[in-house]
Amino acid sequence: MRTFVKRSEGAPPGFFACEAAGLRWLSAADGGVPCARVLAHDDTSLTLEYLTSAPPDRAAAEEFGRRLARTHDAGAAAFGAGPDGWTGPGFFGPLHHPLPMSLTGHDRWGEFYARERLAPMTRLAADRLDAGTLWMLDAVMKRWESGDFDDDEPPARLHGDLWSGNVMWTPAGVVLIDPAAHGGHRETDLAMLALFGCPHLDAVLAGYQQQHPLRPGWRDRVPLHQLYPLLAHVVLFPGGYAGQVAAAAEQTLSVSAN
Repeated sequence: MRTFVKRSEGAPPGFFACEAAGLRWLSAADGGVPCARVLAHDDTSLTLEYLTSAPPDRAAAEEFGRRLARTHDAGAAAFGAGPDGWTGPGFFGPLHHPLPMSLTGHDRWGEFYARERLAPMTRLAADRLDAGTLWMLDAVMKRWESGDFDDDEPPARLHGDLWSGNVMWTPAGVVLIDPAAHGGHRETDLAMLALFGCPHLDAVLAGYQQQHPLRPGWRDRVPLHQLYPLLAHVVLFPGGYAGQVAAAAEQTLSVSAN
């Protein structure tokens, strides 16, 4: 069997074990998107079954959307909770610079997203953002805390870092890699897919809607779900993305409350 080994001698404690737990948790969703199969892991490496790539096509994209909805529908213990059975730390970002990610559970999505995602990442990015952007982010977090964006959706089982680079197109369909898995809002994964572009995204969304129709107004809410990864990019890539954070915060302030 061909294998693929991710390795980092400087990985923070628990990094590869957390990724392995996330891959297994996501893969356990009945009818969901398969993930790269974990073969072994230790403190400095993760060994996965090798994936053969294939060109993206619309049929595979539509099936990916249907399966992603089933993954989300599998649920989580709480908003912000980590994979079942995982009690260690969480991480977000690339192998060379993983950022800490809280796995503290909350009953309300808005409270979780404001306290455990936006506030910590805003603090890390603060010296690279202007005063106006910081003011808007504070106003956005107050809206989340107040419940403006809460709805009756239960916690979804999220990949958590679902940009196109973590979507592997194979002869058997899409397989996911490199999760930051946790319980959250289903629109978050979809907004992440749109952030840097995904092949045949319209077909992915069509398949998703066939399996689990999204709530009205979901397109207007895309920027609010993109704020966290955009802030992470401000932290990871000095000199870039600050303008996109400001634009997303401004758009979020204009979104009507639920």
